[in-house]
Amino acid sequence: MNSQDVSPFVLVADDDPDDRLLIQDAFDERCRECRLCFVRDGEELMRFLNGDPGVATPESCCGLPDLILLDLNMPLKDGRQALQEIKSDPRLRKLPTVVLTTSRGEDDVDECYGRGANSYIIKPTRYSELLDVAESLKKYWVDTVRLPGNAENHE
Repeated sequence: MNSQDVSPFVLVADDDPDDRLLIQDAFDERCRECRLCFVRDGEELMRFLNGDPGVATPESCCGLPDLILLDLNMPLKDGRQALQEIKSDPRLRKLPTVVLTTSRGEDDVDECYGRGANSYIIKPTRYSELLDVAESLKKYWVDTVRLPGNAENHE
């Protein structure tokens, strides 16, 4: 994902505080080197990606993320709309965007892939399964694939 001296930055867009906590815990167990940062809705996600200084995030969350985990059902701007904006923006379109949602609807799966999602994962109902998801995301997106360079993250 990044050079080995830079920890991967994962941006999670999810409005549910319980889901955010579980995702954080799962990554703490399975991808300790990952830096997770959270936004609560699609509007906040897009403001963050566009460098809005008004988005409150920890100092470790700067620049563009190496991976976006995107919930579909969020207030203000849902994940479908945010995905469309991300993949329509030449500056953002190469960002790996994985939909992580409770929706099992085939229409949602088709729509997300049609809008450029890199993967579609149904949120597990058990924590042990969420650990497996975190581990598989780490193995694939951190350890395996070679992603296009992100100058902002490498400066």
